[in-house]
Amino acid sequence: YKAVIDRERRGDYLGKTIQVVPHITDEIKRRIRLSAAEGAYDFIITEIGGTIGDIESAPFMEAIRQLRWQLGRNAVCVHLTYVPYLKAADELKTKPTQHSVKELQSMGIQPDILVLRTERHLDDSLRMKVASFCNVDLECVVQSEDMPSIYEVPVNMQRQGLDAAILRKIGIPV
Repeated sequence: YKAVIDRERRGDYLGKTIQVVPHITDEIKRRIRLSAAEGAYDFIITEIGGTIGDIESAPFMEAIRQLRWQLGRNAVCVHLTYVPYLKAADELKTKPTQHSVKELQSMGIQPDILVLRTERHLDDSLRMKVASFCNVDLECVVQSEDMPSIYEVPVNMQRQGLDAAILRKIGIPV
């Protein structure tokens, strides 16, 4: 916001009204692209934190939607959601994930890959249910299960094929 306001005060917008779309969203995209241009990177990972639907994240979601459209296959949307375990029912609940994905879709963003944050192991039938309701390939539904060490979490996701799924989505040979 400050960069856009500074440009407006310098007269860069020729007195036109500053708006969230396109001015703020363009600045977000510019900064993401700038980080890519500053080095010889294979991938740029950009995390958009927060909760889907919160007003604070709206400009970032719109910027990501636009950037994804502009980059085509060179962009992959990985959505991290929480799958709560209800002890009283001895059941994992997928409805929060389904709702979160529907909110993303209503913003024009279709996740390519879902990472399901969970305290318990997810069986294949639950992963198939999530894949089916969220329009994601089964191989692209990966769990981020609690592990004894935080360092085991990415290794476990790699074991499930997260890296291969991302490469396939981008069109790079595995």
